[in-house]
Amino acid sequence: MTGAQSEGVQQTLGDPRLQLAIYSATQRLIDHRAGAVRDDLLPQYQDLRTLAHEIKKNTISHLDYYLEQFESNVTAHGGKVIYCRDGQEVADFVLALAKERQAGLIVKSKSMTTEEIHFNDRLEKHQLQAVETDLGEYILQLAHQRPYHIVAPALHMTRYDVADVFTETLGVEKEVEPEKQTKIARSVLREKFLRADIGVTGANFLVADSGAVVLVENEGNARLSTSAPKIHIAVAGIEKVIPRAQDLAVFLNLLGRSATGQPLTVYTSFLSGPRRANEIDGPEEFYVVLLDNGRTKLLRDPEKRESLFCIRCGACLNHCPVYRKIGGHNYPWIYSGPIGAIITPQFHGVARDPWLPFASSLCGACAEVCPVKIDIPKLLLKLRAEVTEAKSRAGKGGLERIAFRLFAWMMTHPKQYLFWSRIGGKFAGLAPRVGPLGKWASQREVPRPAAQSFHQWWAARKEKP
Repeated sequence: MTGAQSEGVQQTLGDPRLQLAIYSATQRLIDHRAGAVRDDLLPQYQDLRTLAHEIKKNTISHLDYYLEQFESNVTAHGGKVIYCRDGQEVADFVLALAKERQAGLIVKSKSMTTEEIHFNDRLEKHQLQAVETDLGEYILQLAHQRPYHIVAPALHMTRYDVADVFTETLGVEKEVEPEKQTKIARSVLREKFLRADIGVTGANFLVADSGAVVLVENEGNARLSTSAPKIHIAVAGIEKVIPRAQDLAVFLNLLGRSATGQPLTVYTSFLSGPRRANEIDGPEEFYVVLLDNGRTKLLRDPEKRESLFCIRCGACLNHCPVYRKIGGHNYPWIYSGPIGAIITPQFHGVARDPWLPFASSLCGACAEVCPVKIDIPKLLLKLRAEVTEAKSRAGKGGLERIAFRLFAWMMTHPKQYLFWSRIGGKFAGLAPRVGPLGKWASQREVPRPAAQSFHQWWAARKEKP
């Protein structure tokens, strides 16, 4: 962890208002999810998780086949599929299309994939404006911040923070009532929808056997982004594809419940091409941009490719004790929490942020709530091993290796273990809080050593008549 990252973590830990905002928001999401997956409401919940895992496993193992099938069906419905290796290629395509169609304004629905490639910043450099229309994303765009959470991007902001942002950027009177703040945003964004030339969305699922792009949302802004402008562009990672329309019943049952505790989101849209001759609304042009951006690297490892099963529900973030303490902005990439800790090192290389796989207590809560049963703790351990190997190759971590070898020797020599544990128990209280112990102890209470060890207690017990 860099000095700046460490400082950011300390600031978050030392901000009681922010700690309360994170804990209260994630706890609400935890409670809502728990209520939505109760056995009496959804007795087949665990079976759905297992089925979703198997569907994803099959799809990712045969990704080339399903992508070709999806492309064929999109084309058959009058749309076009564009393959892009990275964010620059996505931006180049959109900029070229905008220039050709003389487009000056883009409206966007919430999309982690476009956040991943810094889509808005890339277009802004070429004087092409892209306006976020999800309320949380719009607030963050005005505040020049990145999302704090996969599902609730402005989770860390209070209504008073939002009031300040609106007053400073929109020039409106300070308003702290959420309903009135929503009305302010709506009045601005409706005008953007009417003037927009292009609508850009992400995709929750891409259905191979029909060529449909499936979007789930609660605000209706995605539906407006896809129907009001003349051009719709869906930007999606290649892992979003699923084989059949029937499979959606599995994933839609899981996604809303895991993300927000809803049996089903308010809006579920199925988009499969431009407006037909007998339709009165919808885009005249329809494009699906399929993004790699490092995903094919994950396919090489049969174990780690499990990371691509993620459906971006955010449940692992809500249940993670580390995320709930350090928040979303202290993770180095757009993806935070446990899922960020496993995909960021794989996308960027373990040497870039080697601390990430260790930002976990390995409590297993993330795996327990993952709707597609990604074994996140197992992947974290695998990545930790890779980090350690990389350090070893670079000649680093010598002291740590010596310490573990000493520990291994001690654990295989019982008499030495008993001797040194007695010594350690007597003098542990005198150890100063410096070095690694000082950092560890800064966020928790160091327990006092027991008056006697278990071995001593057991020996004394056996001596009693």
